[in-house]
Amino acid sequence: MCRNIRTLHNFEPAATNDEVQAAALQYVRKISGASKPSKANEEAFNRAVAEIAHITGHLLEDLVTTAPPKDREVEAAKAKARSAARFASA
Repeated sequence: MCRNIRTLHNFEPAATNDEVQAAALQYVRKISGASKPSKANEEAFNRAVAEIAHITGHLLEDLVTTAPPKDREVEAAKAKARSAARFASA
């Protein structure tokens, strides 16, 4: 998985539209191999981002879990600790 795409499911508060849009953009960038599309591909690129964001929103609404919601600050601290451990040994 692309390191810039974050898990959006089961957080309190729920993922925002901006977070869903950012994940969709990262996904399309990864799949297309382009961080900024050419003028010829811009419409297809933007349409793909919009469609993926739309479908992702539906997915997040439909997913069911019995696990307690995760806390964004706690998850961010865990990620920071993993990163520090990873790069400290490098």
